[in-house]
Amino acid sequence: MAAELIAPDWPAPRNVRALVTTRDFGDLKSESSRARLRALLPADPRWLRQVHGTGAVDASLRAGAVEADASFTRRRHVVCAVMVADCLPVLLAEERGEVIGIAHAGWRGLSAGVIESTVRAMDVPPGRLIAWLGPAIGPEAYEVGAEVREAFLAKDERAEGAFARTRPGRWRLDLYAVARMRLAAVGVARVSGGGFCTHTEKERFFSYRRDGAAQRMGAAIWLAE
Repeated sequence: MAAELIAPDWPAPRNVRALVTTRDFGDLKSESSRARLRALLPADPRWLRQVHGTGAVDASLRAGAVEADASFTRRRHVVCAVMVADCLPVLLAEERGEVIGIAHAGWRGLSAGVIESTVRAMDVPPGRLIAWLGPAIGPEAYEVGAEVREAFLAKDERAEGAFARTRPGRWRLDLYAVARMRLAAVGVARVSGGGFCTHTEKERFFSYRRDGAAQRMGAAIWLAE
């Protein structure tokens, strides 16, 4: 795969295909970059109107973009996709290649349960699912306030381990750690990926927090024959 793309390193079935674009690929909000991406895919990506919520939709049933932050499909050549630029793309695949899913997981979506809603929507035993965590802002760069910490702890006190205090009323948050906790809690034990940082890897990734701009990368997953 070209250097401007990331191929997930995970034990997914052979018929599961996925990729994530980088800064070098271009802004996925632009028509030219979307056209380049479309040339690599079996069909037009089923983009979502992302709202930092927990909605998960069946990508194979939609005619146009809908308000949601996750999608899934059991149909071949239907491309589930999200756009990211610090938020975490979570890719999911059933171990036999029967169903795939993707979630856009920023702190709001993670704390509200977007991973859990995506797993439920895929409607297979969670123990048969495999997950990959794509590029997101890393824990050394992601400082948040008390409201973010409280949102997570209100759902699960074990999330305390994903926070490191930096100064009064401020903590560093490890999105990857929270995602792994949430996946484990619903029964998804096989999790790969993580270890990226969109904020510090400036030459490789867009970062909304670093740049304050609207550029986005794309993550896509689909079932091949």
